[in-house]
Amino acid sequence: MKLYTDADVDSTCLDGKRIAVLGYGSQGRAHALNLRDSGFDVVVGLRSSGKSFAKAEAAGLNVMEPNEAVKGATIVAFLTPDMVQKTLYESILDDIDEGATLLFAHGFAVHFKQISARADLNVVLIAPKGPGGLVRRQYEEGHGVPCLVAVERDETGDALTLALAYAAGIGGARAGVIETTFAEETETDLFGEQAVLCGGATELIVAGFETLVEAGYQPEVAYYEVMHELKLIVDLLHEGGLRKMHEFISDTAAWGDMVSGPRVVDEASREAMQSVLKDIQDGTFARNWIAENEQGMPEFRRRMQADLDHPIETVGKELRSRMDWLTE
Repeated sequence: MKLYTDADVDSTCLDGKRIAVLGYGSQGRAHALNLRDSGFDVVVGLRSSGKSFAKAEAAGLNVMEPNEAVKGATIVAFLTPDMVQKTLYESILDDIDEGATLLFAHGFAVHFKQISARADLNVVLIAPKGPGGLVRRQYEEGHGVPCLVAVERDETGDALTLALAYAAGIGGARAGVIETTFAEETETDLFGEQAVLCGGATELIVAGFETLVEAGYQPEVAYYEVMHELKLIVDLLHEGGLRKMHEFISDTAAWGDMVSGPRVVDEASREAMQSVLKDIQDGTFARNWIAENEQGMPEFRRRMQADLDHPIETVGKELRSRMDWLTE
């Protein structure tokens, strides 16, 4: 493992240089504000007709149309959703300076060849391992969210130096920046989302809820057990791994963990994970997702609505309305 910290960063490489941040969603907002507060020359590229334009201006940022924002920029950071990056890149290609650096926070568009960068451009990755809100909050508190760094192409000889300076600017070097590749970041990120963090976790929660309700238990009690209390366990895991979780849960819970966990996540589950990973590695998932977008996302919308219509959401909405601390 190669790990970089603030001591390894030469931020002077960006003195007097412009950074164009394209997008003002979760990551875009955090990156733009952190970079500005770190003293860099930041311009945010947004369509003037969009709602985010006024929000970015209200935050005191320099905001321009994307084509104008990238002119003269040393780094052009693509912080828009994966599926719009190809069209965005093609629309600004002729305005990007020779020898500039294209920077991505997720490698999907590059790894799956949605974007084939102009031959003179550097291509790098700085991927914070946390959502934009956390990236901003940790920075403001004097900390940072760990990042991954990768260099896909180094035409100018200083691509890694520039990428690390950017990582330091958003606070990532405070926590450490691990060197990786576009392939590793993209494939592990997609696998984590699908098999564990989003797909795996939510399916497990819903299946647990349905099992309890079908057995005759109150939906409200089932919700507390399989959804509400999950945060308590995740916080322990996040703070101290398996060791801290086992330290703070009861012996009864720990015994149940060790004897029953493998019955739920068994060899069939592991085989399913291998299948998910294979689809990511061979491009099947990417091709299907790109095709879904090109068709207007009908299946995406159908599945999303099914999730939102599930009884666990009805019960949860009512119970959460009584938890006033959730809205503070």
